[in-house]
Amino acid sequence: MSRHFQYDALVIGSGAAGLTLALNLPAALRIAVLSKGDLANGSTYWAQGGVAAVLDNSDTVESHVADTLDAGGGLCNEEAVRFTVEHSREAIHWLIEQGVPFTRDEADREAGSFEYHLTREGGHSHRRIIHAADATGAAIFNTLLSHAHDRSNIDLLQQRVAVDLITERKLGLPGGRCVGAYVLDRTTGEVDTFQAKFVILATGGAAKVYLYTSNPDGACGDGIAMAWRAGCRVGNLEFNQFHPTCLYHPKAKSFLITEALRGEGAVLKLPNGERFMPRFDSRAELAPRDIVARAIDHEMKRLGIDCVFLDISQKPTAFIKHHFPTVYERCLEFGIDITKEAIPVVPAAHYTCGGVLVDQAGRTDIPGLYAIGETSFTGLHGANRMASNSLLECFVYARAAAQDILAELPSVGSPPLLPTWDASQVTDSDEDVIIAHNWDELRRFMWDYVGIVRTTKRLVRAQHRVRLLLAEIDEFYSNYKVSRDLIELRNLAMVADLMIRSAMSRKESRGLHFTLDFPEQRPDPIDTILVPPTYGD
Repeated sequence: MSRHFQYDALVIGSGAAGLTLALNLPAALRIAVLSKGDLANGSTYWAQGGVAAVLDNSDTVESHVADTLDAGGGLCNEEAVRFTVEHSREAIHWLIEQGVPFTRDEADREAGSFEYHLTREGGHSHRRIIHAADATGAAIFNTLLSHAHDRSNIDLLQQRVAVDLITERKLGLPGGRCVGAYVLDRTTGEVDTFQAKFVILATGGAAKVYLYTSNPDGACGDGIAMAWRAGCRVGNLEFNQFHPTCLYHPKAKSFLITEALRGEGAVLKLPNGERFMPRFDSRAELAPRDIVARAIDHEMKRLGIDCVFLDISQKPTAFIKHHFPTVYERCLEFGIDITKEAIPVVPAAHYTCGGVLVDQAGRTDIPGLYAIGETSFTGLHGANRMASNSLLECFVYARAAAQDILAELPSVGSPPLLPTWDASQVTDSDEDVIIAHNWDELRRFMWDYVGIVRTTKRLVRAQHRVRLLLAEIDEFYSNYKVSRDLIELRNLAMVADLMIRSAMSRKESRGLHFTLDFPEQRPDPIDTILVPPTYGD
């Protein structure tokens, strides 16, 4: 039997952005935080590098802004960049107040002070990455989750998969607000109704659309797809960041080798030991991720090799084990001792730079609906996200959205009573092989045709295939009971279509979008904004 829940705020997603927003709302509000698997299944937990922020006296807001604008390929919204960077210090101080165990600087500790260790990553001109060894995401997530558990007004609900948003427009009511969501409870198989004054999408990105990705299984673009179906615009979805260095091993599923290794002196080599990055960029291994990923892709295709190698073995063993314990232990599980030998690596889909259009408070086109974190398109990243700016964006915009919700709360009345999910016309499926086949086909042609290097011909082929898949999925969705696999496939195919449409409309190469048919960069940088058929209804 499906159930009906009522909350002040419904947060869909339990990562850094979702938990930060929930913890920045007052204890008087009833808040639900949904996770479609276990709470730690999101990308936050696995983030290794850290959070970029202006913390050192030798660093400046202007320098961080300039670095971000440079990495963004001329497409960053400078107002959004400045807003994010100017609020970076207070966001980090909030995390420290929560008790996040960031790594201290040993030299300063010996001198009697307690400053934090800052590292440097690609695209940054200063050391400004605060971190907790090489497991920053886990340290942040565990700290925030502990606080959320301690708050009696926050319900942390696992195994809940959001199916679709509920808006007043869909109900045929005036006003146009988002008033809740239909949510599959995987433990019962029923779709429950969640009613809320405010709905926040914090569902992460869509890197799972690619065959090879550093992301966990849940990164299926759910929030982007739901917002699009509800009538929200999306932007810059052609810019999909490929992390240059993921561990290449048949048993190492989605293990990322943090960029901080290159920040501390690791170099990329070919199988013969030759270093190649200086041939592609004067910044060598510290060039922005798009340049490094394309260079690796170029060398792999030129030589017909399966991977390249990342070598930090020239550093002292104690240094490596202290700064990169997670990478050291994980590689050792696969017989790779990074203190003595190079790590086999390949690029993999990592971050979705585009998403749902929002303002500086995280507000979407629909009143009452917010999008934060990787789900959103704030304008911060432009055509290429600079390392460690993403977690910063989560904290800054989550806190801004919480403040906006608090300000809006007095003017928002109780939502209308929502209808329950209608499953009377569907049956149990005995054809789940279709879902599995379509899932594999989608991710493979996205990797082959809409990957690191693109052509118009490849994009046209991808668009033809995705349109056929969308029709098949829609027919399946209309006739059978929903499951997590079906919901994710439906969302992933929709976001893939939006990515392809965005890529086809950009007749240039810029940042993460590189096409052989238009290799030059146009002088007039413009965002790619897609408008849904229901926008403004």
